[in-house]
Amino acid sequence: MKKVVKRRKIKKTPIILLILCGVLLGVSLFFFTWPAKTMKETTEQEPVETPVPTPSRVETSFSLIMVGDALIHEAVYMDVKNEDYDFKPMLENIKPFVSSYDVAYYNQETILGGLEIGLSTYPRFNSPYTVGDAFVDAGFNLVSLSTNHTLDRGEQAILNSRNYWNNQENVLASGSYSSFEERNTPVIKEVNGITYTMLSYTTTTNGLRIPEGKDYLLNVYDAETVKNDIEAVRDKVDVLMVSMHWGTEYSFGVSEEQREIATYLSSLGVDLIIGTHPHVVEPIEFIDDTMVVYSLGNFISAQRGVERLTGGVASVTFKKVTENGETTVTLENPACNLVYTYSKGTSSTGRYDFKLYWYSQLNESLLPSYETYYNKYMNVLKGSDERLSVLTYPE
Repeated sequence: MKKVVKRRKIKKTPIILLILCGVLLGVSLFFFTWPAKTMKETTEQEPVETPVPTPSRVETSFSLIMVGDALIHEAVYMDVKNEDYDFKPMLENIKPFVSSYDVAYYNQETILGGLEIGLSTYPRFNSPYTVGDAFVDAGFNLVSLSTNHTLDRGEQAILNSRNYWNNQENVLASGSYSSFEERNTPVIKEVNGITYTMLSYTTTTNGLRIPEGKDYLLNVYDAETVKNDIEAVRDKVDVLMVSMHWGTEYSFGVSEEQREIATYLSSLGVDLIIGTHPHVVEPIEFIDDTMVVYSLGNFISAQRGVERLTGGVASVTFKKVTENGETTVTLENPACNLVYTYSKGTSSTGRYDFKLYWYSQLNESLLPSYETYYNKYMNVLKGSDERLSVLTYPE
């Protein structure tokens, strides 16, 4: 009989399960680690930049100071003849303050025709180029050339003047030109991101006539011409100024013609009107959003009388705000004060040592009763308008 040997059967199920578990574990680890690895590689290869938010409000501004007429009589230019007509010492008291402004305006009453055609005084003026040198050195960079004396010495003086001003870097001089092309090409300046320009006109020429066919030599006020000039530039600048040579000489009051012109200019969108010609101060007023400086009088001259030696000074700030795609420009902080032209001697003995002083720098020796004069002329210039403050000068 054969002996039957029984073999013990080995159970296979647990081994298969172990193998399956191992496979599942490997697959799981692969799928859990693959996305993280892929994301890391993607991040390293393609960095994502965080967007910088655009400011919703941008604000900028520029400051402007204004003075009156540079009326260069013989006594004034003879005072510096031995110094090669160096007028800079006359302005040294006002230079530090004026040069602190972004834009500084004055009216060049007498034509800068230069020494080559001969200097002259009233009634047909001609002044040396060094007058302009002194004003530019003091910080002035906005100049009106439209006056009743622009034609005093004829076409050559105007061409000489225009050539001089065209060579002054960063200075905008308007109102008298050397060609129609120059006249009809607006000069637009920019400061602190704000664009501006100035147009200049005179209502009088002392009876002198512009040479036929050469109206570009002097801007004479005409309502239709002014309208066309303004429409050509209004949308190209943030700030539009107009200098007007108008009014009645030696009158502290504003004429009907001045107010009519000012109202008209305001309706055309002019932001600031700067008046010259009366040789004494007249009020500063507002027509809607337009500031109107009717007259700042003489800045420097050799005229007689404290009222003609006292000049007005005005200042404003133009602020531009861009917010959510909308831009607004406003005129803010209007202020004013006075300056005085001092000299020694008398008209009969000859006057000399001309020098400008802020009224705050005066004393009884320089100008007797100066406080009385100050109150009188400030009342004319400032009046009762609460929007105007007193401009503070450095001591």
